[in-house]
Amino acid sequence: MTGAPLLARSREELSEALSALAAQRGGDGLVGYVPTMGALHEGHASLVREARRRVGPQGRVVVSIFVNPLQFAPTEDLDRYPRTLDADVEVCTENGADVVFAPSPEEVYPGGVRAGHTDEQITVDPGPLALELEGRVRPTHFRGVLTVVAKLFGLVRPDVAVFGEKDYQQLVLIRQMATNLCLGVEVVGAETVREADGLARSSRNRYLDPEQRQQATALHRVLSAAREAADWGPDVAIEAARAELRRSHGVDLDYLELRTPELAPLPGPPAPLPEGTPARILIAARVGSTRLIDNMPLTLGPRREPRTTPSSTRRGDL
Repeated sequence: MTGAPLLARSREELSEALSALAAQRGGDGLVGYVPTMGALHEGHASLVREARRRVGPQGRVVVSIFVNPLQFAPTEDLDRYPRTLDADVEVCTENGADVVFAPSPEEVYPGGVRAGHTDEQITVDPGPLALELEGRVRPTHFRGVLTVVAKLFGLVRPDVAVFGEKDYQQLVLIRQMATNLCLGVEVVGAETVREADGLARSSRNRYLDPEQRQQATALHRVLSAAREAADWGPDVAIEAARAELRRSHGVDLDYLELRTPELAPLPGPPAPLPEGTPARILIAARVGSTRLIDNMPLTLGPRREPRTTPSSTRRGDL
């Protein structure tokens, strides 16, 4: 692709842009899609590059930029969320997007919408997983996420959609929705992009002052401690993470949990876990007034006591 992507602000403009690109390239090709809320950074850029890789030079890559009111509770930071469309279009230009779809709320929700509520008759029920982890503090969040993603899938009609693994629960739920509702979209998870000190790239990192930015690196250390102890089984892994958290300052923990890759609870004792059991450790915490989330894959050894307990696990409970 050369030049800036086409900017579409309505459903009609989006359809016309995709049709024009198909005609230019001698056929329909595949459509790759990256849904975002804007304020794009290198993490988003990596998703656009992955979408381009998946669809090839003849395919079409769409990036949507839409701050979705329905996934914000009335008390959350909808108005505060950064809007940086001009800079976002530059990121899309540099990383291979063909179309930027930047609709208004009225374009996406013709029936009307406000934070946490919709006047439309139909929304997507995300199921019980949506009330766990993030859903414990944001019980309406994933209904808003899945509803808007389903709408955007219907408008873009992608063959493949790329999401970051940093929002891992979101990724799992969108995969479930695409499968259960037979949407015909391959949902791809791309590895979390991190700063040099391990902090996951996030649009909310800009809210951190320098001291808080340093404190926030604790989230990555906590997850890494669990991964390093994972050979000893889940109990030792989670205690290693808790011990690292106790050594950190300025981090107000919301949750720290070890689950299966599908986010089901791990099987409980007394049965040992098979060697090489895949798992995912997830954390959410506030640093100052900013709420951050992160996660990491790990591979668990059998559930057993280590011959020598790692020093990081000897500090008692939280």
